[in-house]
Amino acid sequence: MGPRTRITSEEDPGLAARLDARFRRPLMSYFLRRMRDHAEAEDLTQQVFLRLLAGRNGLGDIEHAEGFVFTVAANLLRDRSRRASRHYERPLDTIDLDLVGEVVADAVEARSPERVLLGRESLAGALKALDRLGAKTRDIFILHRLENLKHREIAELYGLSASSVEKHVIKATLFLARRYGGGS
Repeated sequence: MGPRTRITSEEDPGLAARLDARFRRPLMSYFLRRMRDHAEAEDLTQQVFLRLLAGRNGLGDIEHAEGFVFTVAANLLRDRSRRASRHYERPLDTIDLDLVGEVVADAVEARSPERVLLGRESLAGALKALDRLGAKTRDIFILHRLENLKHREIAELYGLSASSVEKHVIKATLFLARRYGGGS
């Protein structure tokens, strides 16, 4: 099994360096895929590290920090999005109302309550089914397919080869295809 990052409540002068070495590239990739602004991605990566280091006294021990680190990252993105939507105001005379109408109509059609509910149920069912494959395969599949991390990035996180990561993704994909009728 590959190396794991451990966050402890005890003073650990090397923790910041270990977090940086282990998570900087995957976090930068995660943020860049979502915002395409390198400076902002760098700021958010630093904020993840700051939150982890500042809050470690109340955390206790976290054996497998990978999931926790990306939960912190997702929460930072959510917070950033909320702040941006509250502070962004645009004069009404610069808004193309026809374009807004088209976008709203498309969004309503694509996100009707029925479709949202079906999508959530389908995703919940698939994630529950993935539990049968084991935590590592499930987590690798989720990082690749839902979080859009590359095999190489996941391999670094888990201390595996990219080929091993690919095999986990294939195993999960075949399992889901068979389960939901897409495979033999």
